Amino acid sequence: MKAHDGMYIDGAWRPAAGRDVIEVINPVDEQVIGRVPAGTAADVDTAVRAARAALPGWAATPPAERAARLTALRDVLDARKDEIAETVTAELGSPLKFSQGVHAGVPIAVAGSYAELAATYAFEEKVGNSTVYQEPIGVVGAITPWNYPLHQIVAKAAPALAAGCTVVLKPAEDTPLVAQLFAEAVHEAGLPAGVFNLVTGLGPVAGQALAEHPGVDLVSFTGSTAVGRQIGAVAGAAVKKVALELGGKSANVILPSADLAKAVNVGVANVMSNSGQTCSAWTRMLVHRDQYDEAVELAAAAAAKYGERIGPVVSAKQQERVLGYVGKGVAEGARLVAGDTEAPYEKGYFVSPTVFAEVTPEMTIAQEEIFGPVLSILRYEDEDDALRIANGTVYGLAGAVWAGEEAEAVAFARRMDTGQVDINGGRFNPLAPFGGYKQSGVGRELGSHGLSEYLQTKSLQF
Repeated sequence: MKAHDGMYIDGAWRPAAGRDVIEVINPVDEQVIGRVPAGTAADVDTAVRAARAALPGWAATPPAERAARLTALRDVLDARKDEIAETVTAELGSPLKFSQGVHAGVPIAVAGSYAELAATYAFEEKVGNSTVYQEPIGVVGAITPWNYPLHQIVAKAAPALAAGCTVVLKPAEDTPLVAQLFAEAVHEAGLPAGVFNLVTGLGPVAGQALAEHPGVDLVSFTGSTAVGRQIGAVAGAAVKKVALELGGKSANVILPSADLAKAVNVGVANVMSNSGQTCSAWTRMLVHRDQYDEAVELAAAAAAKYGERIGPVVSAKQQERVLGYVGKGVAEGARLVAGDTEAPYEKGYFVSPTVFAEVTPEMTIAQEEIFGPVLSILRYEDEDDALRIANGTVYGLAGAVWAGEEAEAVAFARRMDTGQVDINGGRFNPLAPFGGYKQSGVGRELGSHGLSEYLQTKSLQF
């Protein structure tokens, strides 16, 4: 797709207030593939005003009609799925097959799920002598990351629109082209002017302006815990609702009764998928001491197979960050059993699939989110030790447990301080709530829990 040189505001592409642009770079060959405007506080203000003006009409639109618009949006995304996949591959660098299945496929499913929810959700209920209404919270400022660029947009915009809110989106500066494509799809689906607005720009400029804008009722942010803290502080000072989906350092706990080979292979695949750029990736594999050496061998062999199949990370900055963590792992005494401290190619932001053995819980690579294809394998003595290690970080986003019996895995999972746990390789469910405990965030996305984030409650007594 060709980049727009304007912002999508109030139902049309309009010139930006300033002249600055953001260059979009293909991480595979480092070529500039497009330029989009770098929005300012003035652009954000124009967009928020448009969203505020459109709010009364959209909030009063019957849910069935909102559902029909969302169905139309899902259909446009589906019709353009090849273009979505190609766009994400160009700006994120993910292999085309993965872009088709995940980067295009998942958001289409999520948009469809909210079209259905908008039509079926109970926006009012009787409680004793009261009628309780769920009403849209208002104007939503959505700030999304680059790692699943369209999925993260749809996971905020679709429930907000289903709830009757209007939206101003500030997408990540690394992947703005698929955000522009989404705005085209919104237009094609016939959503009223001002209901969805797009401002491209840098986080510290446009993102900050959106988070601070007094005309925004809820800020929904996905990204690093550090930036989430800043947004939470700004929102708190304004007594503004906030939804934060932040970092993770998820544990993949392999209990002694599990099918070790399957658990290890799926665990490695989970971390290498999307080049490790997944906040919920199982980046810590916990293995019983008696099975540790075998697990390390299996993981090293599995990682070696990923050599050619893995895409680059998104940018030169990310590549430097990830390789810095690999160097730190070696310096702190972990053993590199797959991967390298150097980039594998002269060109492109590639990082080799990396596996560390002899990792102890206090090491940097076992505590901090790396956001690259890097797996740490830790040993544990017994189940209590495994639980202590699994829960021993500031994060609590996701995790996995493997055991011979499902009930054994469930019993362990129930004790984990985390928002999602996959049991023996359970599949992703777009209707299940996604979000974290502890410093992994506030609030939930997806399904009915994701919809309720964008609603506020009013009770009438009779």
